[in-house]
Amino acid sequence: MTNSIKNSVQLIGNVGKDVNLVSYDNGNKKLSLAIATNEYYTNNKGEKNQNTEWHNIVAWGKTAENMAASLTKGNEVVIHGKLTSRSYTDKDGKNKYITEVVVNEFFKIAKSSREVEAAV
Repeated sequence: MTNSIKNSVQLIGNVGKDVNLVSYDNGNKKLSLAIATNEYYTNNKGEKNQNTEWHNIVAWGKTAENMAASLTKGNEVVIHGKLTSRSYTDKDGKNKYITEVVVNEFFKIAKSSREVEAAV
């Protein structure tokens, strides 16, 4: 197995809010956003249900710039990247843990034609 598929994540979901692009003094850029993925199932009573999961997404550099220029709240997007975890101590002294997907590439899915607009 190559290293590129040992930690590989692919998600298809909808952007939950407008993207947040931050520029640092060194010129680097970081984008943060959340996407929602939906799973539909029928329970044992025959009722249709939906389960929504929210995923923290982070992109850096040119990928961050491209995502900020292409995506807005509600857009359907394909995300490919790797899973990362980090922790920090909040203002109350409690440890907090965050899991994020760091984007390698993304594709915005056009709703009208269902064609995929590639933006790597």
